[in-house]
Amino acid sequence: MLDRLRHIAIEGPIGAGKSTLARLLAARLDAQLLLERPHDNPFLERFYADPARYAMQTQLCFLFQRIEQYRELAQPGMFTPRVVSDFMFAKDALFAQLTLSDDEFRLYSQIHAAMAPQMPAPDLVIWLQADPATLLGRIAQRGLAMEQGMDPAYLQRLGHAYAAWFEREPGLPVLAIDTTRFNPLAQPADLDRLLQRLQDFRGPREAW
Repeated sequence: MLDRLRHIAIEGPIGAGKSTLARLLAARLDAQLLLERPHDNPFLERFYADPARYAMQTQLCFLFQRIEQYRELAQPGMFTPRVVSDFMFAKDALFAQLTLSDDEFRLYSQIHAAMAPQMPAPDLVIWLQADPATLLGRIAQRGLAMEQGMDPAYLQRLGHAYAAWFEREPGLPVLAIDTTRFNPLAQPADLDRLLQRLQDFRGPREAW
């Protein structure tokens, strides 16, 4: 099964542990690592301070950033070696639906719809899940100033948005993991167990 997983995307809400798992998994699989670049988005910090004013700029910046990164995946040879990313292209529209006004989202959707067909879908999405209290604890622990004070209700809506999006994409292989019992950084055996789970994955939807 692992031979068929040329692009593994890791998804989930803020604080779920996407980047940590992506780094660990890419290193173990000797894969190319493709990470989000939030610090390259000049609007992100302003968005956290004033979401209504800076949501559109923030989302468009992320959208064009992801288009650039995913175009690399479409180049010949880029799927050898394997690719592990801490995001999927579709996540940007998911966040945009939560943060933009109706008029802004209609405009954003036109831009997104024009580009989405050109973006390759991952062979598997690892969906990391956790309740808002757990996520907030992790966010506080990593100590990024702009993330502090995040609304638990927003994290709850984000979790529901992920679930709804995956429901609309029944053909996409997804392995859902409850991260309250999964910590590969502190417990290396968890990564070994994940690799075995990937080897045994038959899909299209499995939960762990």
